[in-house]
Amino acid sequence: MRLGEICTLQKEDLQTVDGISRFLIRPHAETGWSPKTEAGSRIVPVHSKLIEAGILALKDTIDGPYLIPGLETSKQGIGGVALGRAFSLLKTRIGLPAEITFHSFRHTVSTQLRNADANIREVWIDGLLGHEATHKSQGTTTYLTSISIANLLQTIEAISYPETAFANMTI
Repeated sequence: MRLGEICTLQKEDLQTVDGISRFLIRPHAETGWSPKTEAGSRIVPVHSKLIEAGILALKDTIDGPYLIPGLETSKQGIGGVALGRAFSLLKTRIGLPAEITFHSFRHTVSTQLRNADANIREVWIDGLLGHEATHKSQGTTTYLTSISIANLLQTIEAISYPETAFANMTI
């Protein structure tokens, strides 16, 4: 997800339906926030590593509407400034180079999924990332209305990172 999407997640945007936990990326009329594009409104299954880290229990332990409470906004009203700083500290601590940004992980995920040894379709990757479909065939633009949550879950679970980087991560 984009940093702004993460920072605007509300507790009700983390749901479990039919045994699959998911984030709902959607407009929030009460704050005026909306996804970057029409394709940005989407369902993102929760990766099993986040579930293991305790994200599902998180929403029951916090006060207020936001999944990550207390995030300060910049003078321009942009949320996530503190989360961006925390990411910078974490990346330094685990030895990532300075040129790595939070947004570069989106590119890494896209590349990793496209190179995965799995039956993952481009349109599933685009749907997961909130991108307009890169494949503009008649079938994609006219007939594809939604991607099954099972296919999105298969796609999200194809993302992996070295265990050592996140071995002691808890939420």
